[in-house]
Amino acid sequence: MELHATAVVSPAAKIGDGNHVGPFVVIEDDVIIGDGNRFEAHAVVKRGTRIGSGNVIHEHAVIGGTPQDLKFKGADSTVTIGDRNVIREGVTIHRGSREGSSTIVGDDNLFMVYSHVAHDCRVGNEVIIANNVALAGEVEIESKVFISGGVVVHQFTRLGRLAMIGGNSKIVQSVLPFFVTDGAPARLRGVNVVGLKRAGHTLDEIRLLKDAYRILIGSGLSLKAAIQEVQRIGSPCTDYLADFLLQTGPRGFHRRAIEAHGGPEPG
Repeated sequence: MELHATAVVSPAAKIGDGNHVGPFVVIEDDVIIGDGNRFEAHAVVKRGTRIGSGNVIHEHAVIGGTPQDLKFKGADSTVTIGDRNVIREGVTIHRGSREGSSTIVGDDNLFMVYSHVAHDCRVGNEVIIANNVALAGEVEIESKVFISGGVVVHQFTRLGRLAMIGGNSKIVQSVLPFFVTDGAPARLRGVNVVGLKRAGHTLDEIRLLKDAYRILIGSGLSLKAAIQEVQRIGSPCTDYLADFLLQTGPRGFHRRAIEAHGGPEPG
């Protein structure tokens, strides 16, 4: 381990091979760290944190902080972070709020400057969270979601796979997978064509998602009937979309704004 003389590392921390620990880094007890990570100057890794391998944690990031939850009473909880994540300057990721609970971050994610992940969130793989994004507690973010700068996300919401959220959006409901959601209040804006292409989806797959989008926002069907029509398309992506819709729960999901001609939203 490459350890700077000014770093403060608990002898009770379990640290693997090939880690770089920079100036004034603090690593508390009850911390488990894998191999080949970099901790830049003034990064803080608090108790209850578990970190995999190949991560880069930049200056003044704080991992495993106490939850900002009035119900928190000192529970023994954790933060679990996977491999190859990049956590930029000033990022905060808080541990779980309940006894035995955990905030979980997957692999290959990018957390840009001053983004915040609250207690008990679940972040998948290959997620990009831009500057000044704030996630409230118990938010679930599926893989390959792109969240633009300044977005705020309400607690207990779910952001579907390959969703793209526009800058400064206000997210108070679940966000459908494969689509662009933008605004305050946030509304569906169309299919995330760029993200889908980058993820390797074919033009035929994208066309079928466009068909599903038109059914959901332009058919005039009830939500139940619209989901049934989406299910009839029969592609892996549209099946996933239909299942997501069936699991959104009472909070619902962000939809398209009512059109100028006064047509109703599906539902």
